[in-house]
Amino acid sequence: MNFLRSERVSASLLLAAAILGLVIANSPIGHDLVEFKHAHLAVPFTGLDLSLGHWVSDGLLAVFFFIVAVELRRELVIGELNSFSKAALPAIAALGGVVAPALVFLAFAGAGPTADGWPIPTATDIAFALGVLAMFGRFIPTRVRVFLLALAVLDDLIAILIIAFFFTSDADLAYLGFAAITVTLFGMMSRLLSPRSPYVLARRAQWPVMVALWTLAVLTWSFVYLSGVHATIAGVMLGLVMSRRPAGRAVHALEPVSNAVILPLFAFSAALVAIPAVRPSELDPAFWGILVGLPVGKIVGITLIGGIATLFVHRRTGIKPLTWSDVAMVGALGGIGFTVSLLMNELAFREYPEVADQGVVAVLIGSGIAIAISAVFVSLKSRAYRRRGAAEGVGGPLAH
Repeated sequence: MNFLRSERVSASLLLAAAILGLVIANSPIGHDLVEFKHAHLAVPFTGLDLSLGHWVSDGLLAVFFFIVAVELRRELVIGELNSFSKAALPAIAALGGVVAPALVFLAFAGAGPTADGWPIPTATDIAFALGVLAMFGRFIPTRVRVFLLALAVLDDLIAILIIAFFFTSDADLAYLGFAAITVTLFGMMSRLLSPRSPYVLARRAQWPVMVALWTLAVLTWSFVYLSGVHATIAGVMLGLVMSRRPAGRAVHALEPVSNAVILPLFAFSAALVAIPAVRPSELDPAFWGILVGLPVGKIVGITLIGGIATLFVHRRTGIKPLTWSDVAMVGALGGIGFTVSLLMNELAFREYPEVADQGVVAVLIGSGIAIAISAVFVSLKSRAYRRRGAAEGVGGPLAH
C-alpha cells in the first residue's frame, strides 16, 4: 500500500482520471454517463438527497479535506509553520498567489454574472505540485520542498476559508449547532486513542471508540450539509480537533484510499463534461480568466510578492535564503490548481452549467500548462543544483 502514498502515483492517477473523464464524456456513451452522474440517491428519513456527482464532491471529498486539515494542524503545531518566522515567507507568497490570479480573472470577467468565479484560479493542488516536484526535482534542496509544502498548505487553508465564507448562503444555525456538538464529542473521544491519555485503552478495547468516532464523523458531515455550509468543511473541522497521534494514524490509513480512489473518482466526475462546441470568441470571459489566471497569475503573484518578501524575511531570520528562481519555480508549481479549482468551479457556477463546463476545460488546460511549465522549470533547477552539488563534492539529492 505504500506506493499509493507516493506523490508521483497520486499525481499520475489524478491526471489519468481527469483525461479519462473528459474523453468518455465526449464519446458516444458520454451523454448517458453524464445523466447517470446527475441521478439522485436519497437516504430515507435523513433529509439527505444528493446526485451521485455530489455524493462524490460533497461526501467523499470530505475525506481529502480531513487529511488536509490534519496536515495543516501538524505544520502549525510541530512543523514548518509553528513560528512566525517560519510561516511569514510562505504566508506572504501564498497571499500573492491568491491575489494575483484573482485580479487576472477579474480583468477578463469584469463585474459580469460570472465574476463570482474569481476563487477558481487561486487554488494549488498540493498532491499534484508535490508529485511534479518528486518526478522532476530529485536534486532540489529540502528547504525548497518545505517552502512549497508550507505554501500549498496555507493555500489550502485560504481555499477552505473561501469555500466556508463565499460559497455559503442562508446557513441553518441549528444544524451548525448540532455539528459543533458532534465535532466536540469527536475531538474528546479521539483522545481516548492517544498514548498519553490517562484512559488509554488496550487495542482490543479500541473498536467501540472507533465505531463511535465514525458515527460522530458521519453525523457531523450530515449536519454541516443540512446547514447549507459546503459539506467538505466537516472534514476540515474533524481534522482540526482530532487528537494528533490518532489523527496521524487515521491519515496513514486513509491516504492510500484518498490517493487511489477518492481523488481520481472526483477528478473523473468533475471532468465528465462535453467540450463546448463554440468558437473561441464565444467562450465566456471566465474561461479565459481561469486559463490565464492559473499558470500566469500564480507564477507572477508568488514570484513577485514571495521574492520581495524573501529579501526581508531571510535578512531578519538569518535562514539560508531562497533564490528568485527558487520562488519562481514554486510559483510555476502553484499554478497547478486541479482538485480544489475543479471544486470551486462547481460551486461558483452551479447556476450557470454551460459556464461550469467551460470552467472545467479551462482548469484542465490551465493546470496542464502549469504542469508543463513547472516540469521544465523543476528539471532545469534540479540539474543546476546537481552540478553545484558535484562541484562541492556532494553526492545524491541535496538535503539543505
